[in-house]
Amino acid sequence: MYSIEHIGIAVKSLTESDPLFQRLLGTPPYKHEDVPLEKVITSFFKSGSTKLELLQATHPDSAIHRFIEKRGEGLHHIAFEVKDIKAEMKRLKEEGFELLREEPHEGADNKWVCFIHPRSANGVLVEICQAIPLLTPERDALES
Repeated sequence: MYSIEHIGIAVKSLTESDPLFQRLLGTPPYKHEDVPLEKVITSFFKSGSTKLELLQATHPDSAIHRFIEKRGEGLHHIAFEVKDIKAEMKRLKEEGFELLREEPHEGADNKWVCFIHPRSANGVLVEICQAIPLLTPERDALES
């Protein structure tokens, strides 16, 4: 069973959107992060146990820029937390879902991520994500 990890919202400008969501939620963003692979800058808000991720494109060929050009600002994706992303990717492929990449990649907020194409999920872009361990066996051995 999945739990919602965050909801992604495409925005044109974090400079304009951060204050809006701060007023809406009554709390400032707790984190900004540049994600070069995705060509975005993110801003994270927390409301209760729910996280909102605002995404601003940093380049015209980013998926967020294309999304906003086609649909305007708004709900971009919903992300679910999984315990084993590779096993879940295998299961989803076997169930007939189209993954956007064959391997998970590093995303924002210290997560491994994989996206499921909207055409195989009723028009919804779905992200699965798994926390990247802060300590690896190699790092543990170095610190011992």
